Amino acid sequence: MRKYNSSFKTAFVSEEGSKLKNNDYFGFVELDQYACYVIADGITDMRDSESAKKAIEAVVSAFHNEPGISKGKLKRYLKYANKELLRGKSYEKLKASITVVLTDYAKFRYGHAGNTRLRLYRDGRMLLASSDMSLSQDMVEKERLAEDKLAKHEERNNLYSYLGQEHFKAFISKKKKLADGDIITLYTRGIWENIDEGELSDVFAETGNEPMEECDKVEDLLLSRQPENLDNYTFAAIYVDKVFIDPNRRKRIKKIITIVLVVLIIALVVGGLIWLWRRNRRLKREDMAQCFANAETYIEDNNYVRAKEECGKALALAEKLRDKEAQNRYQNYLVCLEAVIRADDAYDGAKYEEAEEAYLAAKVRTRYADNIGTEYIENRLQQIGRYEQVFNNITLGDNLLLHGSYEMAEQRYLEAKKDASAIYFTEGKQQALDALDKLYEEWSAAKEEAEELSAEQAADEAAAAELIRQGDEAYSGGDYDGAMVFYLIALEKYTAMEDTAQISFLNKKIVALNEKQQEVETRVSEAKEFEEQARVYEEEGDYEQAKLQYQYAKNIYGELNQENRADEIQSKVDIMETKQEKAQGEAAEKEKEEAKKEAEKKAEEEAQKSMSENTLYDR
Repeated sequence: MRKYNSSFKTAFVSEEGSKLKNNDYFGFVELDQYACYVIADGITDMRDSESAKKAIEAVVSAFHNEPGISKGKLKRYLKYANKELLRGKSYEKLKASITVVLTDYAKFRYGHAGNTRLRLYRDGRMLLASSDMSLSQDMVEKERLAEDKLAKHEERNNLYSYLGQEHFKAFISKKKKLADGDIITLYTRGIWENIDEGELSDVFAETGNEPMEECDKVEDLLLSRQPENLDNYTFAAIYVDKVFIDPNRRKRIKKIITIVLVVLIIALVVGGLIWLWRRNRRLKREDMAQCFANAETYIEDNNYVRAKEECGKALALAEKLRDKEAQNRYQNYLVCLEAVIRADDAYDGAKYEEAEEAYLAAKVRTRYADNIGTEYIENRLQQIGRYEQVFNNITLGDNLLLHGSYEMAEQRYLEAKKDASAIYFTEGKQQALDALDKLYEEWSAAKEEAEELSAEQAADEAAAAELIRQGDEAYSGGDYDGAMVFYLIALEKYTAMEDTAQISFLNKKIVALNEKQQEVETRVSEAKEFEEQARVYEEEGDYEQAKLQYQYAKNIYGELNQENRADEIQSKVDIMETKQEKAQGEAAEKEKEEAKKEAEKKAEEEAQKSMSENTLYDR
């Protein structure tokens, strides 16, 4: 109905100028509800380039399949044309400037890329003009070039937007009302490079009823200049003799006003509800932030129980707010705090070996919680190390006492007492005192017995040599504590015999053994950290990294000849490989299914494309 209740007349001229082939094109489609007018200028030196033709065919085809004048549709028409040029098989890339005009016979919208131009004349005056997408046009807008110099400027064809680009972006105008008597003109650079705006305005200051007359006037004006190297030129004029008037306009306006009022009331109600909802969310977010701030304060005070309570409140609020980022962060904090609390419980229960493992696990967790409590954990680990040193000295003293090395045992007990006193370790200090009491009691009895054994020095030398042998055997088997006991007992015996050569020899062995023990302890600690990191990765589903961390731990145990521990870790590596293979199988099956769906979709698109028909009105 719109087309038959309006009057649009279209005419155009298009010639090759002084070129061998005309690479300009103009086409239009007038449907019942909408019309489309397209002009394109091929950007190429190729004589037989079809870039402009392909561009217009693509736009008209897209318009015919989905007619309309919305901004989104016009953008889709231009993007489809750009894809068609990019898919061209020519050895030279297809490129073109283009301007598209869409109308519903009452309003119109235009879009363009490049330097084809559009002008709208009303009552003899130019009312609207498009802008070239060129470096020269930018210089005019920045007042670095006079507008009347644009047509001859060397950068006028240096375009930053045109069809045939990988990253294409066109200009899309707003809708504009048409009036009876309006004239829309479209033309290529063959026109505007040789005829200025004032001359074109003069042509349309007084016009007849037929657009072809004005097209001929423009062509005559162009040819009268007799320009050298005249480029292809195309000029089209669209006369809007009568625009479409909707007979139901008043009823529709009244209906729209009613709808607007209803929508406004609903919007006010919804707006109020949204305000209350947002206010509630804001208050919850403030409470969440305050709870987390409280948790951080308790962490600074090393009060991890209260910190866990506040962090739990913050996590609950984050879940209500559906804040995934905050949930993830607070969850990591909560897990870390729980790990520290478990370690503290073991520490307070004097389960120092268990506490050490728990603190190492908590240390791994801190990496996911902004390294909170790292200093606290390090201090606790150092404290446990000092406690272990006290117990180690007492244990070593017990072993020395068991083998009758009273002076060395006394030295170890006294060192344990000194270390325990220095760190206010009451339990350790008391154990050291009890051990000293037992030592002195046994030592007194042993001294009496030793006076009766002075004649057995030769046997002692043999015993010392046997102790060294046993120590070497224990060292070779990885029993470094046992080796230390044997060496210290042997050292005591040789010291008693004043054998300086053997004393020097044994001192070197002891020094080397101490270094080896320290190295083993360090390596075992590293292996435990790798195991804990592997458990974290396993929980996160990263089985490849978990397997790698377990293998690191296994290698360390293997180097330390702890075969049982290495075999245990190998079983975990096998489990990770099984889980990884299962995950990869599921991923492969999913990828296969997605590929199948993509193939089916592509086949369907090709079938639909083959059914489409193009409509083109060319010169």
